[in-house]
Amino acid sequence: MKPREFRLKSGKNILLGRNSENNEELVKLYKGKNNIILHTAEPGSPFCVIREHPATSAEIKKAAVYCARYSQDWRDNKKDVLVHVFKGKDVYKTRMMKPGTFGVKKFKVIKVKKVDIEKWAEKKN
Repeated sequence: MKPREFRLKSGKNILLGRNSENNEELVKLYKGKNNIILHTAEPGSPFCVIREHPATSAEIKKAAVYCARYSQDWRDNKKDVLVHVFKGKDVYKTRMMKPGTFGVKKFKVIKVKKVDIEKWAEKKN
């Protein structure tokens, strides 16, 4: 299964995993580099990768909206969603972690507002 792919106005691509196996493949491919990766603070979201580096803060915020929109946190609660933003080089995996699960050494947090997710969803329809 291929990841979801979105193209920003700048031409950069954002890839979003569709399930744990897809997340596993995506992160393995882009970890260890300076790629920007996003995931919600709560479990059950796609890992999102901004492929081209560097990314602007506006591009990161847009990717955070995509990540939040496809998360279980949004699906179940329909409220603001916290998204972690980190670099591929800060990702690690131990043998005890199940597929689609990764650890992160350091990250920043973006609060994605409910209204921003709803605006994006309206544009898609």
